[in-house]
Amino acid sequence: MDVVLLSRIQFAMTIGFHFIFPPISIGLAWLLVIVEALGWKKKDEVYVKIGKFFGKILALTFAVGVASGIVMEFQFGTNWAQYSKFVGDIFGAPLAAEGVFAFFLESGFLGLYLFGRNKVSKGVHWFAILMVAIGATISAFWIIVAGSWMQTPAGYIIQNGRAELTDFWAAVFNPSTVIRFFHTFDAALITGSFMMAGVSAYFLVKKRHEVLAKKSMKIAVIFGLVVSLLELFPFGHESGREVAKLQPEKFAAIQGLYTTQSGAPLAVFAIPVMPPPELKAKIEIPNLLSWLAFGDPNAEVKGINEFPQENLPPLFITFVSYHNMVVLGMLFILLTALGSIQLYRNKLWESKKLLRIFIWAIPFPIFACELGWIAAEVGRQPWIVYHVMRTHDAVSTSIVPGDLLFSIILFFLIYLLIGILYIYLLVKEIKHGPENITEREVLS
Repeated sequence: MDVVLLSRIQFAMTIGFHFIFPPISIGLAWLLVIVEALGWKKKDEVYVKIGKFFGKILALTFAVGVASGIVMEFQFGTNWAQYSKFVGDIFGAPLAAEGVFAFFLESGFLGLYLFGRNKVSKGVHWFAILMVAIGATISAFWIIVAGSWMQTPAGYIIQNGRAELTDFWAAVFNPSTVIRFFHTFDAALITGSFMMAGVSAYFLVKKRHEVLAKKSMKIAVIFGLVVSLLELFPFGHESGREVAKLQPEKFAAIQGLYTTQSGAPLAVFAIPVMPPPELKAKIEIPNLLSWLAFGDPNAEVKGINEFPQENLPPLFITFVSYHNMVVLGMLFILLTALGSIQLYRNKLWESKKLLRIFIWAIPFPIFACELGWIAAEVGRQPWIVYHVMRTHDAVSTSIVPGDLLFSIILFFLIYLLIGILYIYLLVKEIKHGPENITEREVLS
């Protein structure tokens, strides 16, 4: 059994499971900032009850996210000791900052938000959920700093066989940090909007809590349209340009560009096959890839034929994960645009088919986040630190394959149990629903 492969499988499983929850938490937290502000300023109890209900979903998601994230960081010491030894001087700083400055800010104010309602002033209560949202966002920023440094390392020197920090801010704001942060943060906002829209659609279809559901649905759909459009442009577009400039072999792999071309076409659809690597049944738009990557429809874009075979990422999985992420992103724009049009026409509440699609679409942004992560991280291979350290050089030397396989099976069973429990509690909370709206509250 290959220790490198088993270590990669274990880390992919643990981080993949954990990554389900932070986008929901971040997205819902910022939506609750809007909801609680409306309840406070308008003195509208309907918004207050929206906040109470979705605050419970936020708390449940946050708790599971924390529990699943702890194991992830332990693996740096158990499975990736050589990596930890090589980059510990750099990698430790953002992880420490995430824990000290962000996690405690988020968790502390979440307690005040959940249990301080009617015990503190409305202004303080709103400030609490604002701090939860900011804390969750800062937490995401520091995690992305660490991941981005692995993609585009900066602010360091190699000395005594280790990467040593020379410029903290250059490492933090390495060439890919800012655009990766906004791209990922906006994906979380999309995830939260679809969670709120899908749950609200469920109540509308079931004809329960309709006054509350109409208000939360309106917020979620309009907010979802704005952030979905932003994910296409500028965040998605600029993220692609960054990859084309800084990681050309990854860009060639995710785009299915197997030979260097001037005026490179964009593959809208294709089936990648190998060997040799080629695209079957492809639908392409001429010159569009060159224009998107470099702002020039005739620009040369390097294909995978330009790079040594040993430096290429897995071609099939990077292409498929990236393109499916893009398809889902376009779907989010379509759904929220249709929802917004129906809202404008005052017909969304009767559009049962569209409402049911929103219900089924609740997990789609999570799928898109996972696919984007796969495209980014698998596309970086065979490097754990791009062009600095190879993945097979980063694993612990003393680890026993049998023990590693056993832990993978054990983690899988534990995560399966936690996932089932989370879905059970989430569904139970949704079926129970928010507090009923009184006639006085409706009229207010």
